[in-house]
Amino acid sequence: MSGGAGRAFVIRDVTDPWEMRALEDVQVQAWGYSDREVLPATMFRIGAHTGAIVLGAYAAGEGASPLPFGLAYGFPALREGQVWHHSHLLALHPDWRGSGAAVALKLAQRERALGQGLTRMTWTFDPLVTRNARLNLGKLGARAVSYHPDWYALGESRETAFPADRLMIEWDLTRPHIEHPAPLPRGEWALEARGEWPGSPRLDLTEPQLLAEVPLQTASLPEEVRLAWLMALRDVLGTYLGRGYAATDLAREEERTFYVLTR
Repeated sequence: MSGGAGRAFVIRDVTDPWEMRALEDVQVQAWGYSDREVLPATMFRIGAHTGAIVLGAYAAGEGASPLPFGLAYGFPALREGQVWHHSHLLALHPDWRGSGAAVALKLAQRERALGQGLTRMTWTFDPLVTRNARLNLGKLGARAVSYHPDWYALGESRETAFPADRLMIEWDLTRPHIEHPAPLPRGEWALEARGEWPGSPRLDLTEPQLLAEVPLQTASLPEEVRLAWLMALRDVLGTYLGRGYAATDLAREEERTFYVLTR
């Protein structure tokens, strides 16, 4: 049993096909998915039978709901003779954010992947969502190694949809898990805010540690400002990760946050 912020929960494998149907609802609660975007229970079922990891997070204690509030789902991946675990979904009901359940789900996923003999895990996340950057880089100690523009088609047309860019995370499962607080920003500026908008990216730097600012909360920004930040981060992160840097942390100073890029 785990818990944070005074809330207890349990993480367990989901193997019953009827219980897997409830994992569809978790995706809707977490992201407001439409029916066509939800990963169906049938995929969880066949995945669990063929090597995938399907985990649910459930509230604990007297009177707790038997329905899950969170899930983690991933599967073995194969390319060029290398096998690893790819984590496709990590979802939490908004009421459970900050409870420690996201870290607990990832650590449970790590334990099971190691039990399968796999030592590396990958997944993607939106570079504009700083809470996920903090989870992936600071709380789990993983690193972002590549940038992928328009990774998903999340809209009716290419012309009107907000670009679904993603950072690719790699997590060495053999390293001890040691969570650390967000560091202060230290390094050369590759991207810095100019008021609400991003400044001009600097793409010719060679220092061993660089900083790329990202707004702490982008969801409340006007779409044109969010798009400007995404395009600036696409330039900076795409360029430097392509040159052998990795995003290794999310630094913070008061209400400002920064990707730490390490060569």
